Amino acid sequence: MFDILMYLFENLVYDQSDIQTDHDELTDELIRAGFHHDEIYKALTWLEKLSELQKTSNNPYLTGLSGVPSTRIYTYKEQLKLDIQSRGFLVFLERINVLDSSTREMVIDRVMEIDSQEFCVIDLKWVVLMVLFNVPGKESAYEQMEELLFEMPDGLLH
Repeated sequence: MFDILMYLFENLVYDQSDIQTDHDELTDELIRAGFHHDEIYKALTWLEKLSELQKTSNNPYLTGLSGVPSTRIYTYKEQLKLDIQSRGFLVFLERINVLDSSTREMVIDRVMEIDSQEFCVIDLKWVVLMVLFNVPGKESAYEQMEELLFEMPDGLLH
C-alpha cells in the first residue's frame, strides 16, 4: 500500500496532474502500473481519510490550546510502529515549526493506518510531506519538509 501512496504522490503531485482524478481512472492507471486491486483500494481509502482529517469540522486534533507546549505520550502500538528515531524526528519537526500538534496527530494517524511491517524515518518523511500537502495553509511547512526530505548531507559520510 505504501508503494502505491508513493507512486501517486510522485506522479500526481510532482507531475502537476489533476489530483482530483476519479477513482475508476486512478484504479485503472494503478492496475496498469502493476499494483493489485486490494492494495489500491487500501491506498485510496488512506488518502480519503487524510482528506477528511484536514477538514476543520472533522479534525479531532484541533484544540483551543494551539501553541501551548505539550508532551506527546505514545501508545504501545504507536511505539511499535514509530521507533525512537521516528518519534525524535517528529519532535524535531515540531520544534522547527514544520508540524504543530494538529498536523503531528494527523501524521501519526496516517502512519498507524499503513499496513507495512517495516516503517522507517524515510517513510515517515514521506507521510509528513503527504499530510502537509493536503492541509491548507501549510505551504511553507511543506516546502521546509521537502527540503528536509531531499537534502544531501555535506562532507564525508562515515
